[in-house]
Amino acid sequence: MGIVVYDVRTEYRRRPMGITQTNPRFSWKIESDMCRTYQASYRIQVALDQEFTKIVWDSGMTNSDKSVHVPYNGENLKPDTRYFVRVKVVDNYGRESDWSEFEYFHVGPLSDEDWSGAEFITADFESPDQKVSPILRKDFEVHGAVKRAMLYITSLGLYEAYLNGERVSDWVLTPGWTSYHHRLQFQAFDVTGLVTDHNCLCVMLGDGWYRGPLTWKRFKNLYGDRRAVLALLSIEHDDGSREVVVSDETWRATRGPVLSSGLYDGEVYDATISLTSLLAPHMGDHTQWSTTTIVPGISKSILVGQENEPCRVVEYVHPIRFIKTPSGDEVIDFGQNMVVWVEFRIEAPAGTKIELEHAEVLDKNGEFYTGNLRTAQQRDIYICSGHGEETYSPHFTFHGFRYVRVKGWPGDLDITKFVGCVVHTDLERTGDFRCSDEDVNRLQHNIVWGQKGNFVDVPTDCPQRDERLGWTGDAQVFASTAAFNMNVAPFFQKWLRDLKVDQYVDGGVPPVIPDVFFGDPERQHQSSSAWADAAVICPWTMYLYYGDLRFLEEQYDSMKRLVEYMRSQGSSEYLFDTGFHFGDWLGLDSPPGSYKGATPDEYVATAFYAFSSNLTSRTATALGRDDEAREYYELYQRVSQAFRDRYVTQEGRLAVQTQTAHVLALHFDLLLPHQRQTCANELVRLIRENGYKLTTGFVGTPYLCHVLSNYGFHDVACRLFFSREFPSWLYEVAMGATTIWEHWDSLKPDGTFWSDDMNSFNHYAYGSIGDWMYRVLGGINPVEEKPGFRKVLLRPRLTDRLGFVHVSLMTQYGELAVEWRRHSDRTLGVSLSIPVNVDAELDLKHFDGYQLGRTEYEKLLVVDPHVKVSESGHKVCLGSGKYHLVLQPI
Repeated sequence: MGIVVYDVRTEYRRRPMGITQTNPRFSWKIESDMCRTYQASYRIQVALDQEFTKIVWDSGMTNSDKSVHVPYNGENLKPDTRYFVRVKVVDNYGRESDWSEFEYFHVGPLSDEDWSGAEFITADFESPDQKVSPILRKDFEVHGAVKRAMLYITSLGLYEAYLNGERVSDWVLTPGWTSYHHRLQFQAFDVTGLVTDHNCLCVMLGDGWYRGPLTWKRFKNLYGDRRAVLALLSIEHDDGSREVVVSDETWRATRGPVLSSGLYDGEVYDATISLTSLLAPHMGDHTQWSTTTIVPGISKSILVGQENEPCRVVEYVHPIRFIKTPSGDEVIDFGQNMVVWVEFRIEAPAGTKIELEHAEVLDKNGEFYTGNLRTAQQRDIYICSGHGEETYSPHFTFHGFRYVRVKGWPGDLDITKFVGCVVHTDLERTGDFRCSDEDVNRLQHNIVWGQKGNFVDVPTDCPQRDERLGWTGDAQVFASTAAFNMNVAPFFQKWLRDLKVDQYVDGGVPPVIPDVFFGDPERQHQSSSAWADAAVICPWTMYLYYGDLRFLEEQYDSMKRLVEYMRSQGSSEYLFDTGFHFGDWLGLDSPPGSYKGATPDEYVATAFYAFSSNLTSRTATALGRDDEAREYYELYQRVSQAFRDRYVTQEGRLAVQTQTAHVLALHFDLLLPHQRQTCANELVRLIRENGYKLTTGFVGTPYLCHVLSNYGFHDVACRLFFSREFPSWLYEVAMGATTIWEHWDSLKPDGTFWSDDMNSFNHYAYGSIGDWMYRVLGGINPVEEKPGFRKVLLRPRLTDRLGFVHVSLMTQYGELAVEWRRHSDRTLGVSLSIPVNVDAELDLKHFDGYQLGRTEYEKLLVVDPHVKVSESGHKVCLGSGKYHLVLQPI
């Protein structure tokens, strides 16, 4: 085989369409039949054709081991143009690969001029209170053979686009959610196969995030009050000529079958209004079509190409049972709490109204329960056409649920007529965690499903009630777990760009991104510690996990502005002890009537002030800004000193006696070396005095088990983790959870609920334990000196509670995998898979009771002669390859 280059990507994605980066970056993976293989040089070619006869850039054979984020450096890229890419490499053994299979990327409009003639248009009957979804259409003819036809399109509100009656793509909820006043994504679709001689381009619009109700206060028309579309269809003929069809006032408009739609409340659809007829190439009755008008004041300078993977129907879930509740409701159980819309088939007389309501749980009496949805209706209504069997699924909404109550169904309810269409951002699964405990495996399942349901174009808190907002605190505590489970780099890149533009003038950061509180006097200009710190923690986490310096380059000014904001707010320069903060949200040690844990706000705020100062210093170092690195490291030291002066007693103990207080002090490295173990001992004392049960909330929980494992109390961390009693992760599993809950006791043992007002059963924040599962139980750790898993520290921790752990991660270099397994002869097997171009250090110091025997070391040398073992025998340095070790009991 030799070496093979595969999986060539542009900006993390395969064949991205409509990009607006003028120097896109390329990444690729390498497969080798030899151990310890590294790339010595690469050659990239970019061309206008897949035969590579029209080359626009040839890097030449470049001496470099860099195989990720390699920037394009050829002639200026042109808009509305497709480019083909291929790569070859030479490895450290002097072997040259063949060219990779070609991939491509397509450049979209790059400037206002590239949209020339296209305008945002709306139906002339559109008004702020208009609920019916308008359909806008343009009929046109095309003469001559078509080589390629590209549709560039976006909207104010959500859109579905059709060409000659066919959907142009399987993307949903387009154009996605951004800070619309500053940034609006457009999409690019190859519609070559849909173009004929006589054509009709139609666009149906919905409210979406743009003007639909948002937050529990149901703010409407936050970004604007008229739905509109901007479209440019570029047609290239075989003879090289081009023509365009643009959105302008020659388009026509009518009211479609979607009578109303909202993300919270659902959709009403009247099938007696034939969507098929309205989308047909021949307009039919011209009298129902009115004129369109241009929406003034919308600058095309805010347009950006699609930055993230799109939302799609990613998978299908079938019902598991039919339930007749005690009160007589007909309910379908899908067996999984998820973000879905339901598709169903029905044959009924015209005008028959079918109503579907969605809920996460049944109450203790087995009744359908929607109290925790607050004002969100989560209700879809379908009015049958009466024309034989008809199929319906919503267009402009999504729901978080497990159970569906069906009303109006004629005859007996047949659950085989229903299917759940799972909707979320179509992120690539990269991580896998498995072990010998099926409850822990179920927990991992729940974490992943929580991520699916809350990664719907932005990282939300919950997907079901009247919220579904991009809460920054939830995102930052979960970011590292998210990066293990899925490739979230472009997802967070898009979201962080919105954070940057929505950041307050004084440097504070809104608690939700995109910011929807700018019109709310009660929450306007809130900037809470731990939540605002997402501006620093999230880009740093992405850099650490993906090795992408662009995260830091783009966000560095934002990071500094936040730190300077915190510096300006306190009673002294080095304390952050003023303003509103969420604190240790939902901590179990909260005072009666409060959502905040007992750890004081100013304690949490100052701790995060120090932590963000430290990360900003490390960011400056990564960017080569040494003076600023020293400045912010000194700030971190001074804030840490101020923290100790206020919160560490003369006896060397913390003045704040909460679990979270001790966790933050240790994890953020705020204490002097001689104080740290005492602090860890005190943390364990607090846990022991509480019956070995945690009290931490959103702020303390992500770091709790890490701190315990790092300071000699891995057994206590495991005792908390493997507990089936409330409060614990596996308590939720024991109670039948299929996602992560907002509260440790969202559902109590007696079947009652924590509350109605704030009780989500799909809330991923406590799923942040996944990071500990991958990094500690599984042992996969990124290394700051070579981030993005260019170098990896493999440091698994054993526990008597498990017979094996298997973890894998598809890095940008290839699959990285670790497995440890206890055998019946008391030996311990360790299997490793390390991709090409990666350095690995296996740390065995926590394998208590086992050692790497001489025989095993010699076997290892046969596989890889370059293996190095430290004098202690604890550390083994490895290159790429597959390794199998057997450790002997001591």
